[in-house]
Amino acid sequence: LPCFVGTKETAFIYAVTSAGLVHSVTRSCSAGNMTECSCDTSLQHGGSASEGWHWGGCSDDIHYGMSFSRKFLDMPVKNLTGRSGSGLAAMNRHNNEAGRQAVAKLMSVDCRCHGVSGSCAVKTCWKTMSSFEKIGRFLKDKYENSIQISDRLKKKLRRKEKSQRKIPIGKEDLLYVNKSPNYCVEDQKLGIPGTQGRECNRTSEGPDGCNLLCCGRGYNTHVVRHVERCECKFIWCCYVRCRRCETMTDVHTCK
Repeated sequence: LPCFVGTKETAFIYAVTSAGLVHSVTRSCSAGNMTECSCDTSLQHGGSASEGWHWGGCSDDIHYGMSFSRKFLDMPVKNLTGRSGSGLAAMNRHNNEAGRQAVAKLMSVDCRCHGVSGSCAVKTCWKTMSSFEKIGRFLKDKYENSIQISDRLKKKLRRKEKSQRKIPIGKEDLLYVNKSPNYCVEDQKLGIPGTQGRECNRTSEGPDGCNLLCCGRGYNTHVVRHVERCECKFIWCCYVRCRRCETMTDVHTCK
């Protein structure tokens, strides 16, 4: 739908998709599941002998993963627009790259000790990607702090707020053009279900919490009765005897 094009949510989808492709391809390279790539051969030698460690093992070849992601995701956008000048296309390519940069930024070094009785006299180290959960949290933070840009593309992408245009846009920043629609209220034309009637967690401060999910409208509380088998015992021979237990729980739903 046109209303959703160029929003913060679109920016996050592009970034997390691009990051996921880098992560998946790079993992496959390291696992030996692809013939075109393997481990990062540029780190096979070197290290710091004086500090007692050297590069070894199988470092994740993120360079191949990022290159693959650029060819797979960015090239079709250029081909569809005929040129790379479209504002939305340029924004989408930036958000794709932001996802890739997140994977690269969160690379870490893992080491394994070698020595008598685990003395760690020498360490073998290799570079590895962070879990995708950690990358997702990083991109979620970028989503929360995404930057609105002008829909009029000149030489480069620029902030919508004129007073902030001197502040550079970082490679890892997520960009959007259009403000998001109101997801709190049902809109059948846009396919937005709203949050009325959604079950929420009264004690949570997160996105599942009643304060946030109910958009300030408050919530209803009703008691739900659960009946289940409990305290089951095996009786020789040969059947299982259970009690019938009832529990009452409070369920909160958005007004």
